[in-house]
Amino acid sequence: MSGGTEPGRAPGKEPPRPGSVRPTSRRLLIAIAVLGAAVGLTMVKAIESGGGVAPAVSWLTLIAWAFLAALLFAAARNTHQRIQVRRERVEPSRAVFLLLIGKASAFVGALCTGVYTGFALSFLEAVSSSGPRNRVIMAGAAAVVSVLVVTAGLLLERACRIPEDPDETP
Repeated sequence: MSGGTEPGRAPGKEPPRPGSVRPTSRRLLIAIAVLGAAVGLTMVKAIESGGGVAPAVSWLTLIAWAFLAALLFAAARNTHQRIQVRRERVEPSRAVFLLLIGKASAFVGALCTGVYTGFALSFLEAVSSSGPRNRVIMAGAAAVVSVLVVTAGLLLERACRIPEDPDETP
C-alpha cells in the first residue's frame, strides 16, 4: 500500500487501536446537558400544570454531589500520580473500572447539570418572592456542583491514559 491517506480520513488522524477507548466528546456532554435542561424545564412545567408542586433541591443533594466530586478528584489525582508521574503498572481491570467510573460520572454529571439548570430557569420568572428565589439558588448551586462532577470525571478518564513510551519508536 502507498503512504497516502484513505478516502474520507483526515491526514494525521489514525484510527483507534483495537481495544482502545476514545476520549469523551465535549460536544456530546454539552448535548446531554442541553437535553437535561429541556427535561428539567418540561418536568417542572408538567408538574405545576397538573396542580402539583415541583420538587426542590435539598442541601443533602448538594452535599452528596460535592462528596462525589471530591472522591472523583481524589481518584483522578491518585491515578494520574500512579500512571503518568510514577509510571506504575496498574491492573487492567482496575484501569478499566476507573475509566468507566470517569466516563459515567461525566455523562451523569452533564445530564444532572442540565436538569438542575432547567429547574433554576423554570423558577427564574418568579424570583422576586423568597420561595422561588431559594429554589433558583439551590438548583443553580446543584448545577455548579454537577459541573464539578463532570470535570472530575473527565480528569479521571484522562488520568487513565497510557503514557507514551519514549523508548518506543514506530
